Amino acid sequence: MDERVRSQLATDLPGASARGEIVAFYQPQIDIASGAVVGAEALSRWFHPRLGLVCPTVFIPLAEARGSIVEIGDHMLNAACEFGVSSARGGAAIDISVNVSAIQLRDGNFAAKALQTATHHGLDARQLTIEITESQAVQNIAAVGDSFDLLRLAGVTVSIDDFGRGQSSVDQLLALQANELKIDQSLVQNCAADSRTLLAAVISFAHDKGLRVVAEGVETPAQLAAMTVLGCDRAQGYLMGRAMPARAFDEFITASRSL
Repeated sequence: MDERVRSQLATDLPGASARGEIVAFYQPQIDIASGAVVGAEALSRWFHPRLGLVCPTVFIPLAEARGSIVEIGDHMLNAACEFGVSSARGGAAIDISVNVSAIQLRDGNFAAKALQTATHHGLDARQLTIEITESQAVQNIAAVGDSFDLLRLAGVTVSIDDFGRGQSSVDQLLALQANELKIDQSLVQNCAADSRTLLAAVISFAHDKGLRVVAEGVETPAQLAAMTVLGCDRAQGYLMGRAMPARAFDEFITASRSL
């Protein structure tokens, strides 16, 4: 990307949420055994007034570097909780996942604020999943673990995202006492024998620890079949559906339940 454009984005990012430019899209997550839509991951999209749609892989690192990630994170949590309540009223009480940056976790009051947000919107905490993104390593894991204790006691699911890539590790998984493990798409989409052996070991380990396992980036029937054989509990990816606006997701889930 042109450095001038990047500089413009960095300048415009503060306040983008308040201006209505950051929008939550939702990607469906299915229960592999039944095929039913049981969850949705809230994913941010930036509709820049002059540059159009900006990819999250561009603006999220900028937000983390320039300090706007907390603003965006708060906005996404509010949007996701509101969407979860709306979906439940429409007859689809699905789980709602929200990505959280390690930077947000530096706030010792993060857990309390997250629960207050859910309560404010009337969302059952058992519907909420907090996903720890791998863009930056979690600092002060002991303190973060205490926050997650509060979340788990309230019924919130703690998920380790993108497992198998970057900062995600078994040590972090154990230290944070997660309830869910999301396997990175790079492993899911690699159907080689050695990859399957590794996946089988990871899934077995997770299940032994009582974790739910979600396969990310499932794009083909063959990949879904492989994840089914390996014992994944849930799947998410283009095969099930791309991320979509709230209204489109409502229509999608209504259609899926009529099949």
